[in-house]
Amino acid sequence: MLEESIKCSLCASEKTDFFFEDKFRPYNRCRNCSLIFVTPEFHVSREREKSRYEEHNNDPDDRGYRDFLERITLPIKDKFDPPARGLDFGCGPTTLLADILSEKGFEMDVYDLFYQPDTSVLEKKFDFIVTTEVVEHLAKPLDVFEMLLSMLKPNGMLAVMTRLHDDSIDFKTWHYKNDPTHICFFSVETFEWLSARLGVEHRRVESDIYVFAQLVE
Repeated sequence: MLEESIKCSLCASEKTDFFFEDKFRPYNRCRNCSLIFVTPEFHVSREREKSRYEEHNNDPDDRGYRDFLERITLPIKDKFDPPARGLDFGCGPTTLLADILSEKGFEMDVYDLFYQPDTSVLEKKFDFIVTTEVVEHLAKPLDVFEMLLSMLKPNGMLAVMTRLHDDSIDFKTWHYKNDPTHICFFSVETFEWLSARLGVEHRRVESDIYVFAQLVE
């Protein structure tokens, strides 16, 4: 009996291969878009996901944490002047990033599946959207990227923070994979595929920060 092929959780290609397995779960890699992903049967429950988030030490009074988030505001400040409107998508239990941008004069909204679940926010249009340490948690990443880009005004920008994998990383010892809520791992090649699929420009700002913007016609 032939084994059922495993589809990529981003591009839905069946050109996927076993990549690695630890004591918790196997990982597969897509030959089409280069995403490394975990199949749905190894995804944690919503309850476990939320409890994991609450283990994080995201203290808004922590200078290091504030500096960590401040980096993603740089491409926003370079492109937009206050009071441009923005959304922090997947803000988590604090609104620190939105607060930082508000302090700079931007008008901010927040959304989070667990902590700020008002979906009416997702019906608005924004000049920019920031999402930090979110996309690695997505079961259907393409759907979310399409939704976020559809929420941008003309000439808008989506700024994404996530750790990227590449061939220089020893996946076996890579700490980023050890979080059970991390189920997809992007690379430069993955974001190149994604920007082509979505018809947008993309630019790497820092090692873990990418920005996406509509193509100017």
